[in-house]
Amino acid sequence: MAPIPVKPGIYKVHAHIIGPTSLLTATEHALKHGAPVITDRLNPLPIEQEWAVEPAEPVPGAPYVIHLAYHGEAGLVVQEDKLWVNAAPRPEWAQFTFERVIGGVKILSDKGLALRAGHRGAQIELTAPQPEFQETWTLEFIRPLGEE
Repeated sequence: MAPIPVKPGIYKVHAHIIGPTSLLTATEHALKHGAPVITDRLNPLPIEQEWAVEPAEPVPGAPYVIHLAYHGEAGLVVQEDKLWVNAAPRPEWAQFTFERVIGGVKILSDKGLALRAGHRGAQIELTAPQPEFQETWTLEFIRPLGEE
């Protein structure tokens, strides 16, 4: 499938897993590569579940970087085929593209690996893309970049 454009902005990223709605969530405790990124139930405070999605470069068709909306220095990084959030320099952040699939979008790394939500509470893994619901996500647009 061809990558699709995504409007830059603040999003909640919903996983398609069995059970109550689950969102892409930054955990509170950093480990070796940063704080693990998991799926979790909706939190009343958005600081760990709202993500800024913006082009990595200001050119048409550029891949996207994703960082915490309330902590602009904390971007998504990939280490050991797992997803982390880390205050690493922006050039070290992972870059992603989005592809339309039945029921949502597939989020692919610059290496062509898909974000996969195994179950609620599990760290997001990156795997070879398969036509499975655990690799399907819904991007809920919250507001444009720069708005509170």
